[in-house]
Amino acid sequence: MAAPLPTAPPAPPTQTPPAAAPADAGPLSLDARLAAVEAAMTVRLDEAAVAHEVRTAHIHTDPINLDGVITVPLTPILQPPQHATPVAALLERARARMEADGWCAGALTDESGAVCLLGAIRKEAGGDRGLEADAASVVLDAIRRRFGDHVESVPAFNDAHGTGRISLRMLDQAASLADARGL
Repeated sequence: MAAPLPTAPPAPPTQTPPAAAPADAGPLSLDARLAAVEAAMTVRLDEAAVAHEVRTAHIHTDPINLDGVITVPLTPILQPPQHATPVAALLERARARMEADGWCAGALTDESGAVCLLGAIRKEAGGDRGLEADAASVVLDAIRRRFGDHVESVPAFNDAHGTGRISLRMLDQAASLADARGL
C-alpha cells in the first residue's frame, strides 16, 4: 500500500484592503456621506432578506380557502350626507343633478341637458320659487364667504369657471351652511 501524500492546509481567504482615499480630498460632503450610508444599508437589507428566506424556507404553509369568507368592497361607497332641512336637501339634490347631467356655463341648461348652478337648483326646486330663492341666496353666501364680496351673482360665479368642479364644491358647502342655519 502506498502511503498517503501529505496535504497542506487550505490557505485562509485574503481580503483586499479598502482603497485609501486621497490625502488631499478633504472631508466628504453631506450628500456623499448620505449616499455611502444608503449603499451600506441597501447591502445590509439585501443580506437580511436572503437570511430570512433561508431561515424560513422549510416552513410549510397550506393555502387558505377563502370561499366562505364574507367580502366587502375595497373602497367604501360614499353616500352624501342627508340633511334634514329643505334648503340643504334641495342643494344636495342640485349637486346630484349636476353630477349626473353635467355642468354648463352661459345658460341654465344647455342642449345636451347639462346644468349650471342656478339651473340645477331650479330643476330640483320643482317650481317652488321661494325654496329656489332661499337656496340661491345660501349658495351666493357660501360663494362670497370663500371668494369674497366682489362676486355679483350665482350665474356670474358659475360662468367665471372653466369646469363644474368648483360649482359642485360650492353646492356642498352651501348645503352644509343651510343645514347649520336650519333652512
